[in-house]
Parts: sequence; structure tokens; C-alpha cells
Amino acid sequence: MATVYLNGKFVPKGEAMISVEDRGFVFGDGIYEVVRAIGGRLFEWPAHAERLAYGLRELRIDATGTDALGDVCLQLLRDNALTEGEATLYLQVSRGAAPRTHYFPPAGTANTVYASASRFVPNMEMRNKGVKAITYPDQRWARCDIKTVNLLGPVLARQAAVEQGAYEAILHRDGMVTEGAATTCFAVIDGVLRTTPLSNYLLPSITRAVLMEIIRGAGIRCEERAYTLMDLRKASEIFVCGTTTDVQPVVTLDGQPVGDGAPGPTTVAIRELFAKRLYGR
Repeated sequence: MATVYLNGKFVPKGEAMISVEDRGFVFGDGIYEVVRAIGGRLFEWPAHAERLAYGLRELRIDATGTDALGDVCLQLLRDNALTEGEATLYLQVSRGAAPRTHYFPPAGTANTVYASASRFVPNMEMRNKGVKAITYPDQRWARCDIKTVNLLGPVLARQAAVEQGAYEAILHRDGMVTEGAATTCFAVIDGVLRTTPLSNYLLPSITRAVLMEIIRGAGIRCEERAYTLMDLRKASEIFVCGTTTDVQPVVTLDGQPVGDGAPGPTTVAIRELFAKRLYGR
């Protein structure tokens, strides 16, 4: 049985118990992170740890028990025989268990800290051939910069994508593209690579930050500039990115081909550069 981490202890997954009064369960009152591991190495852990700390501060959740989560992740990889190949780590911190009130529980209420590890196998055929995507209204709240466990907006968007045989839903708010339901979106529009600038309506994606560094280093022109849904529909290339998505070409949008219907040269070049960074080549 898999081993998980819960409130300071490593326990068999089947024995990990969380109260029905936990505020993560009752209110979605918590934050989470998903971290990639390759060969027992955590990819971009400091950035994930910083984003987790930011989310806790913004939601005013006690950070007790989170300082050692990097070491916890490494231990979970060892305990679950995941030090070879690839894996993902899931981390979640809620405000803890207390009688149900919309306001915060009494001072001193212990938070709930949970972590687990699982095997991950990237779909290289999908990465090479590209995927379908749809567009979908962005119905999320106004603090998308916090990686909260309350994910109803993305859940509904992803379900709409699944029902149309697509991989991802690219979200739009007031006619402007924001991001994917679980990814960041890049598009080549009029020959220039563009991505929406960060704001409270976008998650500060770790993969996005890595890509921006790689893109600048390679001398590829990329504008962090807002663009419309109409702009996206005329893009010659689209790709989405994320912790488990890497650089994923989108070759069909709302049933119409993107460009010539195959991964474009800019996307392929960036995907290869990212793979070198990810796998340490």
C-alpha cells in the first residue's frame, strides 16, 4: 500500500484519515501544489515552495508544518519506490478541522498538511502529435493567482472539453483569453509569440516562469500582452504548458485546425528546449 504524509506522520494511504469538519472538505478552504519529480529529483522545488507560501499568506492560513515539505516529498519518493523514472507529488494545506462557520476558526486551530506521491508517465505521442482544445467562459473567482483547492470552475471547463473529445479548455473573460483550465496558454499571433500577462486572474505557473526564462535565453520574441478570443482563433500556433503538461501543442481549436493542423516550429523548438531543462540534458 502506498505511503502518504499527514500532519507530521508517514502512514499507509488507507489509514490516512481527515475529519469531516476539515475546512478543505467543507469550504475548499486550502491551497495545493503539484510537483514533478524525475529520477528522485524535485523539479523547480524552490519556486513551488514559494508559491505555496504565497497562497498560505494570501488566505491567512497558518504555515506550521510546511517548512520541511521538500524533505517530505523526497521521503515519499523513497518510501514509494519512485526514485527512478518520473513521479508527481501532491501537497495540500487546509485551515484545519473546526465546527462549520464561514469566518475563521479559533486561533490555535491546527492546519491540515497532506502529501502523496504517484508514478507519472508522460504521453510522448500526444506531445508530438498535438491535441484538441476548446474555448470556454472563465467562470472562476477573482483570485486565480492563489492555487486554491476550490476548483469548480476548472472542473466544469475540463468536463466540457472531455465531452467534446478535447484535451484542454482555454478560458476567456470579457472576450480576453486568460489561461487554460489547468494550464497556461501561449499563441503565435501575427508571427509573434504571446501570452497573457500575470494578474489576479491568472495562476503564476511555475512552468510558465521556466518557459519565459528559456524563451528569453534563446532569443525568441515573446510578448506578455493581453489578446482576444478573436486573436486566438487566428493564431498560427498554440501550445499550453503545466507541471504535468510540459509543452503541449494544440493543433485543433473548437473543431478548426490551428495553422496547418500540426505542431508549429516555434512550439517544437520551445518544447525541445524545455525537455533539456526538465531532464537535465
